[in-house]
Amino acid sequence: MQLNATSLPLNRPLRFHPVFRSYLWGGDRLEKVLHKPVPSPGIWAESWEIVDHGSDQTVVAQGPLAGRSLADLVRENPTGLFGAGPHPKSFPLLLKYLDCNRVLSVQVHPDDAYGATMPKPDLGKTEAWYVLHAEPNAKIYAGLQSGIDAKKLRGMIEQGTSEDALHVLHPNTGDCVFIPAGTVHALGEGLLVAEIQQASDTTFRLFDWNRVDDQGNSRPLHIEQAMEVIDFERGPVEFAKPESMSSSSGGTWERLVACDKFNLDRYPMGSFPISSGDFSIVTVAKGKATIESATASAEVLSFGETVLIPADCQQSRLHVEADSIVLVATAPRGSWK
Repeated sequence: MQLNATSLPLNRPLRFHPVFRSYLWGGDRLEKVLHKPVPSPGIWAESWEIVDHGSDQTVVAQGPLAGRSLADLVRENPTGLFGAGPHPKSFPLLLKYLDCNRVLSVQVHPDDAYGATMPKPDLGKTEAWYVLHAEPNAKIYAGLQSGIDAKKLRGMIEQGTSEDALHVLHPNTGDCVFIPAGTVHALGEGLLVAEIQQASDTTFRLFDWNRVDDQGNSRPLHIEQAMEVIDFERGPVEFAKPESMSSSSGGTWERLVACDKFNLDRYPMGSFPISSGDFSIVTVAKGKATIESATASAEVLSFGETVLIPADCQQSRLHVEADSIVLVATAPRGSWK
């Protein structure tokens, strides 16, 4: 029986079944470190925890809404999910975990304006990474080095030296990198990362390290599209600088990223209010946490677990245990289209 918008209960934290992606750069840490229920043993690169993007849909895992997709919730009770309107046509954010066992391609994502003009229109893709684990020699490629313009980059691509145009960071656990649309980037090998992004899957590859798959095929590049969307004014990207935040109702935490698409906050040990009237995505980057609310029983989350807290989940509080870290992503009202 189909529930209508007025009866669809969105007054509790929602767990979803992840959507998994297997790419040649993945590994086995989604299963072995994050304890994700991968479909089968093998190479798994991404676990999409919260997604509403065409046929890519996370589905509610338990409770009265079990089996419902995120798109169903958006369509049938947008007010319960997002709060007061206007409402987006689809859920605007995507949260995922990435196991970077090998370096990813050098790539760039378009902004919303360009995405809307594509043959299959899509959102742009602004994103941010939070490093859960970094091997000693791991690298993140974030932005172009100073002085690299379109002519210089095209020449380096033709000469096979595009790697030399990239700004290199050496990450540690707990670092965050903000990648606005139009920024050239690549995650290096030896990283386990949580990513929050716009709900888009548009990527233009500039360089794929001259590698091939098991059948000897290289992945396609998208040089012309990439050159059209790169923001050559951005230059090198550095690690995000946390901003201290506090609330009169308790706790001090850090804002890692604030942009027109999303906010990303980091919560240490303590008890914190979660804003009512808007949605929040909560994921545990280390340790364990509990979510309590006036409209649902307590929800205990362990490392790597994620819930979506709808706007109708009232008076919610986040309790973070000792030696634990929780990430909370929200979308500024009016950021969706």
